[in-house]
Amino acid sequence: MASFTLHGIAVSQGIAIGRAHLLAAAALDVKHYLIADDQVEAEIARLKSAIKSVHQELQTIRNELPKDAPPELGAFIDVHSLILSDPMLSEVPLNIIRHRYYNAEWALVTQIDELSAQFDEIEDPYLRERKADIQQVGDRVLKILTGTAVNLPEVGDSGATANIIVVAHDISPADMLQFRDGAFGGFVTDLGGPNSHTAIVARSLDIPAAVGMHNASEMVKQDDLLIIDGDAGVVIVDPSPLVLAQYRARQDRLLRERKKLSRLKKTPAITQDGGYIALLANIELPGDAPAALDAGAVGIGLFRSEFMFMGRAGHLERFPSEDEQFESYKKTLVAMKGRPVTIRTLDVGADKPLDEDEQTALNPALGLRAIRYCLSEPQMFLTQLRAILRASAYGPIKLLVPMLAHAFEIDQTLSMIEQAKQQLRERKQKFDEEIPVGAMIEIPAAALALPMFIKRLDFLSIGTNDLIQYTLAIDRVDHEVAHLYDPLHPAVLFLLSSVIGQGRKAGIPVSVCGEMAGDTKWTRLLLGMGLQEFSMHPAQLLSVKYEILNSDLRLLEPQVKKVLRATEPAAVTAGMAQLQALVSEPEVREVKVASARKR
Repeated sequence: MASFTLHGIAVSQGIAIGRAHLLAAAALDVKHYLIADDQVEAEIARLKSAIKSVHQELQTIRNELPKDAPPELGAFIDVHSLILSDPMLSEVPLNIIRHRYYNAEWALVTQIDELSAQFDEIEDPYLRERKADIQQVGDRVLKILTGTAVNLPEVGDSGATANIIVVAHDISPADMLQFRDGAFGGFVTDLGGPNSHTAIVARSLDIPAAVGMHNASEMVKQDDLLIIDGDAGVVIVDPSPLVLAQYRARQDRLLRERKKLSRLKKTPAITQDGGYIALLANIELPGDAPAALDAGAVGIGLFRSEFMFMGRAGHLERFPSEDEQFESYKKTLVAMKGRPVTIRTLDVGADKPLDEDEQTALNPALGLRAIRYCLSEPQMFLTQLRAILRASAYGPIKLLVPMLAHAFEIDQTLSMIEQAKQQLRERKQKFDEEIPVGAMIEIPAAALALPMFIKRLDFLSIGTNDLIQYTLAIDRVDHEVAHLYDPLHPAVLFLLSSVIGQGRKAGIPVSVCGEMAGDTKWTRLLLGMGLQEFSMHPAQLLSVKYEILNSDLRLLEPQVKKVLRATEPAAVTAGMAQLQALVSEPEVREVKVASARKR
């Protein structure tokens, strides 16, 4: 068979080489037929039984989750259980059977398609990709109804399955438990994006993966030899002997470099000229904290609190209670063993509806979201503030507020924090009276009016994803304009350097917690701008640390100034190339590691 290449989205780095094992989606071959009136109750009972079986199946998987399993797996299985309990999935298909006389499979697929269409309208990329969870839950129910099941090869004692690459239309976090312990080399899916659960779990398991391949499950045949280039998001089917040899050599080199990188976990991130850089982690759940510590993070630079507020359709209360939130924040602090934790207040709104029946704004990205939403729900906001403040009695917390743009928003937020403090004083509950309060700088107006932020707040955190998106008026997940999303646009570089420079001049800490912080392409650029705090996914931390250990600020700063002065794309690109060339990229040098430890 002739070799060919498939292109998708790179979500988990590395090289995987192995034989394809195809997983068929149950929804792809569902029978559609109408039932008689006297068959309705039997069909309803069949669907209810299938849903109950999946509930039990998920609970069993959750209970038997190994202690060393990535925390994301347990959290995602919980999300799937909540989705299964939602009336939109557990009740509406039953009504479709009653009123339209569809068979159980057809009724379920009809409702899944309807919910998927609703999620397609959501602007936020993370939430839009949550439709995959609904489809995965539905697929599990369909497999019970149709008598099919996930059929993965047995993992033998010899570890022979390590060269198997799973190819599927999509795969659920629960099924991904079978990827543990290096049993499988990697996986390829038709669906998914950089924020899909598939991608997140792939990174946490450190398995090479490529998603968003569209029709890979149709084009790849069982036992085809595959190469996954996780860095490029490319899958090579039936490679030539020469290409295979090149990738095997590259795979061996990456494994050697990764082993050497792991030696840097306890090494301080110090540049060659003695500058200390703080490397922190972005997390979404308390269970993520151990992975941050294991990667060598000196703290949490971004705790995305909104994940506690989502998927609550089966709960009596619309929002999590104060005690529920407090326990979550406290658990994170305890897990971080005295290291600082930056908690971002609720970042949802028009593009991240908490309820299915909420109306989507005409332009969600510019609508009632983040702090605007919180200020419109004062009791909910006060509840979260009290929970965060109470947790501050158990360790160092920094309170981060997203999407601030106006002085009155800052003042109103600070007033509500003071109100929450007073409520706790009246209850005689302990908290950190001097808890630092900071702002996400993600709107160009905030970056351009920074003095009013510096005057009122204790620290700043740049959200590069939204800052770039708003500066360039580009939705980077819209394939029609995604090519225009450019971190090196002169306007973006100006805003970044301006915020970092003004913060340093005023003596106020500035961090970057967007994707630029974890991408080694931008490490030297940000260092040369004067950035001293980077916050990223734990899996990215060691690679960034390596860049820092091999950087000299005395060389970087003059070259970055040249890049910032450039106004033409070609000049910016040439300046970046010279910046990268200032420091070679050999293997990790033990001499540098040793000298960094001495410092």
